[in-house]
Amino acid sequence: MADKILGDKIPEFGTAPPAGGKGVGLSDMSAFAAGTGSRTFLEIVAIAIVAICIIGGTEIALRGFDVPLYVMPPPSMIFTALITDFEFIGPHLVHTLIELFSGYAIGATVGLILAAVITQFPFVEKIVAPYILMLVTTPMLALVPLLILRFGFGYEPRIIAVALASGPMVMINSATGFRRVDLAKIALARSFGANTLQIFMKIRVPMALPMIIVGLMIGAIFGLLTAVGAEMVGGGFGLGNRLTTFSATLQMPQFFAVILVLSILGILIYMTFFLIGKKWASWES
Repeated sequence: MADKILGDKIPEFGTAPPAGGKGVGLSDMSAFAAGTGSRTFLEIVAIAIVAICIIGGTEIALRGFDVPLYVMPPPSMIFTALITDFEFIGPHLVHTLIELFSGYAIGATVGLILAAVITQFPFVEKIVAPYILMLVTTPMLALVPLLILRFGFGYEPRIIAVALASGPMVMINSATGFRRVDLAKIALARSFGANTLQIFMKIRVPMALPMIIVGLMIGAIFGLLTAVGAEMVGGGFGLGNRLTTFSATLQMPQFFAVILVLSILGILIYMTFFLIGKKWASWES
């Protein structure tokens, strides 16, 4: 009965889950995020040794079995291509980042606003929920050709696709966070005369920060994947376009160099939001 009155447990970053339950936060999404995030010297050495073994073993295996370059180039050729051909990859990286940041800013903003509205007005949720579900389950890449027909081969169709892919992810996680509140705190605030806006800004938003940050991170990753996929569908610029061009011309070292760049971008997105969560949402109940 007490659980029903107090509502769900507050999601936390980097803290042990409550007894009989499971905590919510970035720390639960991956074993890479466990602990405080700091590394001892021994752990750093172990990580470096494993990386050297994997990269070196792959290099030796590919050269030893004489694997054709069009199947899989050795890691040394990939790193060399990344350095020597970065002047051709760099401008396309800028285009991808412009599409990602622009579409993500639009999608995340709309997603946060919708999450706030539907948690305050349940009637609105009943109206928009089917459309949000449709956006979540529909691959946005399927809409890119239609968007290209309408807006051309510029930034517009890609930015729209990124916004449509990232927005629902932000909205769903943020709405979940807004609902995971301690009702006792809301009751206490109301007893002191707090209005709905004050309760939302002072109680719901701070308590929802872990889930909001998770949603922002997932939305950014989905946005990156959608931007690259949209570039592969049509257009003459962007890292997705480079992937299509390099694969068509069998320039596999350059192809995997672009994949390496995209992997680094994804890791940076994850680490950025993880560190933001550690700093701004690491409170304990």
